Amino acid sequence: MVATTLGTPVELMSAQVDSETISFPAGAAIFRRGQSANAIFGVRRGIVEVINQSGDKLCVRPGELFSYEDIVWKDGVFRNEAIASTPVELVRLDRLRFLNLLHNHPTLAVQLIAQQHERLREQRASGTVAY
Repeated sequence: MVATTLGTPVELMSAQVDSETISFPAGAAIFRRGQSANAIFGVRRGIVEVINQSGDKLCVRPGELFSYEDIVWKDGVFRNEAIASTPVELVRLDRLRFLNLLHNHPTLAVQLIAQQHERLREQRASGTVAY
């Protein structure tokens, strides 16, 4: 993750007035494929598995965001499902507020690109499937 004076993406989201902190027990569905993609999530504590249609799993760790790809697509639905692998604490920010956050803090986009790059590098090194 790229460090900036603004903090991590999750810290930046948490600082927003309208952000919401939510918790899920292990095994709980955070969202299902096909549901309306109306928010982005950041992991404060725990691990979330994001599962695509082929069944490939991606573990999202503390400090990382997920579902941001889905909220920018025009069809507005989650393409994957997200399940709490462990008890999790998440920061939730609705779509419009997240897009405003990106507008006001463009370095957040750079952090998200760096997060994706690091994940792809890890997957390439380990030989795991990337989606």
